Amino acid sequence: MEKRSRSFYVLATFFALFLVFLYGPTLTIGILSFQGPGGGLTFPMRGVSIHWFHDLFEQQAVGDIWGSFFRSITLGLMVMVTTVIVSVMGGLAFRKRFAGSSVLFYVIITSLVIPSILISLGVGLIFSQAGLAVHWSTSGYGSQLTWTLPFGLLIMFAVFNRFDKSYEEAARDQGASAWQTIRYVVLPIIAPMLIGVALFGFTLSYDEFARTLLTAGSYNTLPLEIYGMTTNVTTPVIFALGTLTTLFSFGIIGIFLTVVLLINRRRSRHGSDAGKGMI
Repeated sequence: MEKRSRSFYVLATFFALFLVFLYGPTLTIGILSFQGPGGGLTFPMRGVSIHWFHDLFEQQAVGDIWGSFFRSITLGLMVMVTTVIVSVMGGLAFRKRFAGSSVLFYVIITSLVIPSILISLGVGLIFSQAGLAVHWSTSGYGSQLTWTLPFGLLIMFAVFNRFDKSYEEAARDQGASAWQTIRYVVLPIIAPMLIGVALFGFTLSYDEFARTLLTAGSYNTLPLEIYGMTTNVTTPVIFALGTLTTLFSFGIIGIFLTVVLLINRRRSRHGSDAGKGMI
């Protein structure tokens, strides 16, 4: 067996420290959420129990945890669906150059480099000056799209840049219309990438704080609610909430990855769905 060089162990140690730095805070919160009934917000732990998870489901004296959770889920689904649809349409549109396409591309990307809090402030001011209610489902929804759409479009640009147009040409040779070509050929082929865009859209929306801060109105999303709780909650119940929301996030990622895996397995066994239904 070949002896490993010293640089290997140096890099391995660096990578291990990186993992500790990356996941250490999450693990710390997870551990402290299992404090006993008399536990506090710091080590050492005072017993081990699931008391604070039980307390989380009781009526809270402060905050609206479950209301904000369902608002975040609803908003995340809205943003996810919109991001997927607009990203696909944008990716298809940019396959051919048109007047102003370069300017439009840079305008879209610019929203990624503008500080998020300024986006939130700007959207909130526009709604206020227009006499529209500042609400998480309107202004909050719009401000989050300025964050998710550029990512979705960039992914679709990369996908269609590698897409083999011969599949579409073959479909048209068989008499397929433009819509049939997209519906039965293009979309089935890029389905795994669409799931990736959907995951991007949902997760970016679910944990977005800055762009929602001044656009959510009177009802907080979950990140805003958790931030508010940090100033007035002095028990490990906030750690229990963090643990559950982290597990929920991993669960969502797991579901999306499972769907992609099932699609790929089905393709390997039965071939692609592209073209089915055209006859």
